[in-house]
Amino acid sequence: MARKIQQTGKDEMPRFVDLSVYIDNNEHSDHPGGSPKVSYKTHKETAGALAHFFPGLEPQDLPDGEGWAVETVTLSTHNGTHMDAPWHFHSTTDNGARKAPSIDETPLDYCLRPGVKLDFRHLADGHLVSAAEVEAELARIGHELQPLDIVLVNTRAGSVFAQPGYVDAGCGMGREATMYLTERGVRVVGTDGWSWDAPFNHTAKRWAEDHDPSIVWEGHKAGREIPYWQMEKLSNLEALPDHGFTVSCFPVKIRDASAGWTRCVAILDE
Repeated sequence: MARKIQQTGKDEMPRFVDLSVYIDNNEHSDHPGGSPKVSYKTHKETAGALAHFFPGLEPQDLPDGEGWAVETVTLSTHNGTHMDAPWHFHSTTDNGARKAPSIDETPLDYCLRPGVKLDFRHLADGHLVSAAEVEAELARIGHELQPLDIVLVNTRAGSVFAQPGYVDAGCGMGREATMYLTERGVRVVGTDGWSWDAPFNHTAKRWAEDHDPSIVWEGHKAGREIPYWQMEKLSNLEALPDHGFTVSCFPVKIRDASAGWTRCVAILDE
């Protein structure tokens, strides 16, 4: 984002913090069988492919005998740092009044907004954050939520991304905490965890005790009532201040899709 801000009579550029993770062949970034696959071809391997377009040209005629580097990627729209659309959570929203928006229907105005960080790294893995805990954290950092603020949740999971156990790490945001945010006009949120909700293995233990279906994916399912967009697998949240920054998080435009990858970036004016 090429912009300049005026401070003390001088033009200064903002500082960027990359909040996105790599898409690579790490098997621990998702549940078993769900990780992305990336295959690489080198300049030497593709020299013949480039020469093919020019009859009579031989690979050795190219500078250093090199063609192009190219990669083939196999991945889900939910691999890597991505944004979930309300369509991912349920087929309808606004309490059934309308079809839930897909990722290509994301209002761009939602994706470049002031950010606020909730630091929940001290909470245990599997802990379900309550509305009271959200309110207490906002009070601690001295921030009053504004409509369309982008709320980022820093959990323990960010410190172990791509390591064994990542998908089971960090606290989660349930229905109560999610509704607290959306009822105040928040429409985009994010977490460094694998899911906005508590990790499945922790929720499954609670399910085994009383078989209460309301606890299953309850943070996501809050989107049935008020539509919101949710980023997962964020990174570097610990590098951010509590507030006073801008988040840029435009998702890739995939027709009728439940999610789209995003190069999420925080912009700090200094």
